[in-house]
Amino acid sequence: MNYDVATALSKGKRDYQEDAVTTAFLSDQPMGFAVLADGMGGHAAGDVASNLVVTEFARNLSARLDKASLLASDIPAMLKEATTHANASIASYVARNREVEGMGATLIGSVLVSNKLYWVSVGDSPLYVFNKDGLRQINEDHSLAPQIDMMVRTGMMDPEVGRNHPDRNCLTSVLMGTTIPRMDCGKAPVELMPGDIVIASSDGLQFLTDDEIQDVVERHKQDSSAILASALLACVQSLEDPDQDNVSVAVIKAG
Repeated sequence: MNYDVATALSKGKRDYQEDAVTTAFLSDQPMGFAVLADGMGGHAAGDVASNLVVTEFARNLSARLDKASLLASDIPAMLKEATTHANASIASYVARNREVEGMGATLIGSVLVSNKLYWVSVGDSPLYVFNKDGLRQINEDHSLAPQIDMMVRTGMMDPEVGRNHPDRNCLTSVLMGTTIPRMDCGKAPVELMPGDIVIASSDGLQFLTDDEIQDVVERHKQDSSAILASALLACVQSLEDPDQDNVSVAVIKAG
């Protein structure tokens, strides 16, 4: 197994960028990680929060991932530890800069070892896998959207009201330097096959429907990760939505 990896970011229609994303893969073996954060707290604070989370999470993983003694069974605990350190970095910064109290960030941290995908996520940033069965989101959505969608499915809410509900994007878990309410980690890893594609993104990508995202991936599944990442952002930008949020993606193609 080998991996073709690319990242891309767009400010959307916002005045500033509050997303952050980075990847690191070893050149001599199929092992690496991608980490993405979507900041909250307004200009400066959201940017600081997302960069703190990505930097600290990546630093923590880099120190451990390339060790010869690494066991697959160690990875979930390693991901939780990196998340805890990233959360603590926000607490430390806020303690020194009280004017940014309340800032925070979502997190997706994905580790790929051989043909297996492990992850940790906090917040509503989606992690997708595209394979022969199509596109699916594999991580939990820590916002009110799942509850609202359940109310629609059970007839308790009109579908149009549900789609446009003002509380859809209210987060139920986020990294803010305090106790983390919910963390999606420790599930069985996803086994990847050559041709499978992993996409980590901020929720700005979800201005597109899952079907629209899948259509873009289908059209570019034979192209490089860089071309696919650019195509996803171009499709979002083509909507010309005046409320378009920041968009960031990390695309990983298994080969």
